[in-house]
Amino acid sequence: MQQESLVEYGSRRVIITITAIFCALLEIVDSTIVNVALNDMKGNLGATLNEVGWVITAYAIGNVIIVPMTSWLSAQFGRRNYFAASIMIFTICSFLCGNAHGIVQLVLFRFLQGLGGGALLVTSQTIITESYPPEKRGMSQAIYGLGVIIGPTLGPPLGGYIVEHFTWPYIFYINIPIGIIATLLTLRYVRSPKFAAKKSVSEVDWAGIGLLALAVGSLQYVLERGQEDDWFSSPAITSLAVISFFSLFFFIWRELTAKNPIVELRVLKNRNLSIGTVLSFILGFGLYGSTFIIPLYTQSLLGWTAQQAGALMVPAALTTAFMMPLIGAALQKGVKQQYLIALGMTIFCVYSFWGAKIMTTDTGSDAFFWMLIVRGLGMGMLFIPITTLSLSTLKGQQIGQGAAFTGMMRQLGGSFGIAIITTFMASQNMVHRNDLVSKLQYDNPATQQTVTGITQSYISKGMAPDIAKASALKTLDFRVFKQASVLSYMDVFILIGVMFLICIPFILMVKGNKQVIKLTKEEQEMAAAAH
Repeated sequence: MQQESLVEYGSRRVIITITAIFCALLEIVDSTIVNVALNDMKGNLGATLNEVGWVITAYAIGNVIIVPMTSWLSAQFGRRNYFAASIMIFTICSFLCGNAHGIVQLVLFRFLQGLGGGALLVTSQTIITESYPPEKRGMSQAIYGLGVIIGPTLGPPLGGYIVEHFTWPYIFYINIPIGIIATLLTLRYVRSPKFAAKKSVSEVDWAGIGLLALAVGSLQYVLERGQEDDWFSSPAITSLAVISFFSLFFFIWRELTAKNPIVELRVLKNRNLSIGTVLSFILGFGLYGSTFIIPLYTQSLLGWTAQQAGALMVPAALTTAFMMPLIGAALQKGVKQQYLIALGMTIFCVYSFWGAKIMTTDTGSDAFFWMLIVRGLGMGMLFIPITTLSLSTLKGQQIGQGAAFTGMMRQLGGSFGIAIITTFMASQNMVHRNDLVSKLQYDNPATQQTVTGITQSYISKGMAPDIAKASALKTLDFRVFKQASVLSYMDVFILIGVMFLICIPFILMVKGNKQVIKLTKEEQEMAAAAH
């Protein structure tokens, strides 16, 4: 049976595109907007820092559990219905989060919000991809990429502004009007593809669902909480890592042998998609890792506010937005994806090594500007070619399955990236601290001169000599801490730069695919009929 074309034209396609982008933005902004409000939540709800950290962790776990299942759920309930239901769940849970009276309620509602939000990102990508004809998919991914790349950057400054001028519940309430409008537009304009008949309850791969939830949920917990709980010295982290490993093993076995698998792993036989999922993981590492590290550095070491730290990232986001349509147009003209990806990774290397060079204990905001512009250029040249390469040779239901894989790998890449960065920083911080302390022997004349100078400064301000000396030693210790921290931040930038540099030769060895924008006769007829 000939599949109905989902390609849209004119104002209808514009409305569908805007709706999908807003939904993608809702999900991504909400994953980072909360970060700057944790301190206010902690005080307002009477929670500890460890407890309030679950506000982020619960959302991420809900997200990563649902993403691989989105294609199956879309087929089971109809894409329009599932997408609209996900928006409603996300919107209702946003209201409940804002009205939470305790940390347990807030964490529960954030988990449910994550289940709704996970579908928004992947299904938005599928809807946009299928609304454009194959020869314009590069441009469609450029439009979708605006939300995915800009979203993590918008979260911190928006959250900082809301917390500073209103109260933390409003970071959730702003989702409500957008969610209501998006639901109505989805029900009115989005169409569902005609997939195979729905599965009965007895045919549903319940074992696959359970194993998937266990595998990715446990893994996400390990990545989110590992550094804080000292990794494998924690029985909980060790147990969940083992559970994740075996659940993933049995999940893969189950999905390859089940009659009606919840996740169609066989789609990964598509060469372009398999390469694209690996590249999506690397992209997530760089995107979320760099978005995490710069605000952390500027706030913890330079003393900036959340709003100042977030605003720093805006020019880079605007640069990426400017690049998206240019890269989309280049792809439509036949420029090979692997060349753009290699160039984007090269530019991202330049950004990373530049970042390492400007790190000091008092770096000014001007020093970041051009470095972050370069980051924006690199990200703009990575996202669209990687996504287009991944989905370029997929058709029908495979597009949703492919989008789910790339979305999950981008999310896991970000989680792995943040986990590796925090662990690496903690380790390097100790190395640099020990190295600096070894050079500050008290019998060293330079050390004595520094301590004496600081002590005299405190005495001149009216401090007693013994207290002044103790304060001088504390000040020296703090200077050592700051310098060790700066060196560890520099190491992180070098680590990311080297990782991307190593990938470049492998990308250039990928052979181009001439089928990327080639329409079959049947597809041309369907597009003409739809027009």
